[in-house]
Amino acid sequence: MARMSAEERRESVVRAAIGEFARCGYHGTSTKAIAKRVGVSQPYLFRLFPGKKAIFLAAAERCLQDTRRHFEEASAGLHGEEALHAMGEAYTRLIREQPEKLQMQLQTYVAVAAAEAAGDHEFGAMVRRGWMDLWDAVHLPLGADAKETTVFMAFGMLINALAAMGFPPDHRVWDGLYASTQVEPGDPDDSGAETGA
Repeated sequence: MARMSAEERRESVVRAAIGEFARCGYHGTSTKAIAKRVGVSQPYLFRLFPGKKAIFLAAAERCLQDTRRHFEEASAGLHGEEALHAMGEAYTRLIREQPEKLQMQLQTYVAVAAAEAAGDHEFGAMVRRGWMDLWDAVHLPLGADAKETTVFMAFGMLINALAAMGFPPDHRVWDGLYASTQVEPGDPDDSGAETGA
């Protein structure tokens, strides 16, 4: 069996970190847990990344990139209402099939708020750049209409909150949303699964 390259190991670390940080948050996740999950030593982990913060930022950035890619692929060649529904369905499928992506996204917002309060603006700067990339990925297929883009993103954040709280798809809280955006709660045991998008 061929040995993994450093780049392949970095990729393994990012995937493992998404699962660990999604479950336990920035402060509750140890680099030891990430290293163990990847099957490397902590010293090797720190040869790949300079520290825990760098690992978290790589995981958060990957999560945002994956979401953007899902939007772009779903809306390719579509515009307006068709693009809106395609992107909504793609996003709900993503967080249903890979619930750790939603959990990581929520943990990222918590980490940004805590870092900003402590005077560390690096977390927030990266997340805001990633958010704007998401915005742009949605904005153009929706006719570059700021109101439509805002509504789409607002619905997405509502879906995040409802899905994170575990509302079943037949609950009345989903009644005001399109049927295609109702998310079945993920199996909590799957939240730590390593999945690559």
